[in-house]
Amino acid sequence: MQNTRVREDIRSLSGTEKAAILILSLGEEHASRVFNHMNDDEIKTLSQVMANLGNVSSNLLEKLFVEFVEQISSTGSLVGSLETTERLLLKVMDKAKVDAIMEDIRGPAGRTMWDKLANVNEAVLANFLKNEYPQTVAVVVSKIKPDHAAKVLSQLPESFAMEVILRMLRMESVQKEVLDDIERTLRNEFMSNLARTNRRDPHENMAEIFNNLDRAHESKFLSLLEERNRESAEKIKNLMFTFEDLIKLDAKAIQALLRSIDKTKLPIAMKGASDNIKNLFFSNMSERAGKLLKEEIAALGPVRLREVEEAQSSIVSTAKDLAARGEITIAKEGGEDEIVY
Repeated sequence: MQNTRVREDIRSLSGTEKAAILILSLGEEHASRVFNHMNDDEIKTLSQVMANLGNVSSNLLEKLFVEFVEQISSTGSLVGSLETTERLLLKVMDKAKVDAIMEDIRGPAGRTMWDKLANVNEAVLANFLKNEYPQTVAVVVSKIKPDHAAKVLSQLPESFAMEVILRMLRMESVQKEVLDDIERTLRNEFMSNLARTNRRDPHENMAEIFNNLDRAHESKFLSLLEERNRESAEKIKNLMFTFEDLIKLDAKAIQALLRSIDKTKLPIAMKGASDNIKNLFFSNMSERAGKLLKEEIAALGPVRLREVEEAQSSIVSTAKDLAARGEITIAKEGGEDEIVY
């Protein structure tokens, strides 16, 4: 028999029940993405809990979201790091296994050290290598792919790069002990530091989550968070990138965005856009394309707010993807720095 009791008290919920409620509240599309990152046992456990939740009050759901936001945004909440993870693993397995696991999760993805280096930006790698001996750099550059090696060499000081090239030309087979020593140096001095510097602020994660909320929930949760933790709320708002923030893009970036977006989304997104955003897009289109877009917008008639928000969210996601690939830049407030996603 289905459970019909109404859940009211957040203190009565187990961790699994909280997770089940949060996932249900995301809706089918977002929930399916979460499930894609779980194994069969986890999905089965959560599904069983979902089926027995009964009725959950809107008041409880609101409290649960606030608790979730506070735990992720608060600097005083649980913090996972390489160091705490390694200490925990050392309590349950031997050091050799722990070292192997930690090597895999430190720094960029890759099975071997040389695979990992292939995923490191050439400027970052060159900045580290310029302080090493030319012979060491010659070994490293000879082990990575030619296209990546070329980019790294071009980032090194010219005279230093020439020393590296000359040593590469004279280099014969490298002894295993030397290679092991270089790998150990890269792992301990470079990859570990790279992992630490790449660690993201929890407010950045929460800003991305808020970017994917519908406007009603976004506004509500930000208001509630402001009451409990104004500093965190302000940080999140400053990090968020919304459809109206597209006004910060220059003409080149807007044109790149227009080439990449789903054209069926644009008229719907424009239906709820400000005049400034509309003018920005129209000014970066040909007269004919602008006229056609205006006709499409007019022909739409009334559109559900949810459809407008989804279309705008799709365009924002495309902008973030372009920024992540380095094809456009998204300036923070004041235009001083690029936001990297």
